[in-house]
Amino acid sequence: MISYTPPPDKSLTIRALLLAAISGGSARVENPLLCDDTEAAIRSLEALGIKICRDGNSLIIKGLGLKGLKKPAEPLNAGESGTLARLLAGILAGQDFPSVITGSGSLLKRPMEPLAAALKKTGADIQTANGRLPVSIKPARMKGHKISGVESAQIKSALLLAGLYAGGPSGVREKYPSRDHTERLLALMGARITKKGLVTGLEPGQLTARPVTVPGDISSAAPFIAAALISGRELKINACGLNPTRLGFVRALQKMGARIELKIEVSFPEPSGGITVFPSSLKGLRVKPEDIPSMADEVPLLAVVAAKAKGQSVISGIGSLRTKESDRIESALALLGALGVKATYRNRALRITGSSRFRPVKPAETFSDHRIAMAAAAASTAAPGLEIRNPGCVNKSYPGFWKDFKKVFGPTFSF
Repeated sequence: MISYTPPPDKSLTIRALLLAAISGGSARVENPLLCDDTEAAIRSLEALGIKICRDGNSLIIKGLGLKGLKKPAEPLNAGESGTLARLLAGILAGQDFPSVITGSGSLLKRPMEPLAAALKKTGADIQTANGRLPVSIKPARMKGHKISGVESAQIKSALLLAGLYAGGPSGVREKYPSRDHTERLLALMGARITKKGLVTGLEPGQLTARPVTVPGDISSAAPFIAAALISGRELKINACGLNPTRLGFVRALQKMGARIELKIEVSFPEPSGGITVFPSSLKGLRVKPEDIPSMADEVPLLAVVAAKAKGQSVISGIGSLRTKESDRIESALALLGALGVKATYRNRALRITGSSRFRPVKPAETFSDHRIAMAAAAASTAAPGLEIRNPGCVNKSYPGFWKDFKKVFGPTFSF
C-alpha cells in the first residue's frame, strides 16, 4: 500500500489567520499552509497592523480585536485568492477607516458584484470597479441582517464576519450546503453562533483567540485519490481533513463504485483522519446542482475519473466554474479532448462518455489553473508521459505538488 500525507488545508489556513487577527489575545496556528494565497493573507494582515511571528511549523498571530485593525497605507493585495478577497471585505466593512482590496492575475477577472450586493444588505458601503476588483470600502453603520439564497461559501463567510460588527443579530440562509470552516472557527473562538439546517444565526460580539491545528487539505489529496482509482492502486492518506461539507468528491466516487474508507481521528473543531482508497470498478454517475458546493474544486478531477468509468456521466450545476482561475468548464473539456475522451457541455451539464483507456492526442494545457494541472497529473497515471504545459501554476495552493505526486506514482508526466 502506498502512503501519502497531504499539505495543510489552504481554506482553513486563511480563515484561521483572519479570525485570529480580529480576536482578543494571541493565537497559534499550527501546521499552516504556506503558499501564494496564504502568503497574500499574511501580507494583508501585516499591512493592517497585525504582528505575525513564525515559530517552527506554526504561526503566532497577535490579535487586535474586532476594531483594533489599522488603516493600511495602500490597497491590500489579495493576490489570486478569492477566499481572502471576499472574507477580508466582510471584516473591513465593519472598520472605522476606508480601505481598498485589489488582487492580481485571474482574480482581477473574477466577479465581485455578488459580494458587494450581499454586503450592502448589511449596511456596508462597498463599491466594485465595474463588478470586479478593486473593491472600495468606506466606514458604515452595520446592521443585523437576514439574507437568503446564498450560493457561495465565501460570500456566506463574508456576511457572517460582517455580522460580528452589526447592531443586532444576523442570519444567513444558504441555497445549498457549502463548506462551513468559518462557522466552526467562529464557534471555537467564542462567537454566539447557531446552525439549523441551511440557516446560520450569529449575534455580534468579541472573539477570543484560540489555537488552531490545520489538518491536511482534502482538495490537495483529491488528485491522489483520483490517480489511485485511475491506476488501480491501493493508497493510504494520513491526517487529512474530513469535514463533511468538503467530501462531495469522495461521496461521488463512492456512488461510482469506488471503495473508499474514512476513519475520523479528530472531531473538533475540524474532523480529520485517514482515507484508504482501494482498486475499484467504476461506473458513470449523475451529479445534481446541490452536490456541487461540497466538491466545487474537484469537478475537473471528477470529470477525469468519469472518463475512465463505464458508461456516461452527467455533471450539472457547474456554471460558477466559469469564473474560477480559468473557465473550468472549457478547461476541463480541453483536458478531456487532449486525452481523446468524448465530452460535451450542453443544457448546463457536462456529459462525459467513459472509455477503457486514454488516447492522448496533444499536450495537456493547464490554462494557468492549479486545479486543471492537478487533474492532468491524475490523468497521466493512465497516459504515461503526458506532457503538461505551464505546471508551475500549482504554486498557488500546493508548491510541492509535482515532487509529491512523482514520489507516490512515479514519473507519469512530462513538462
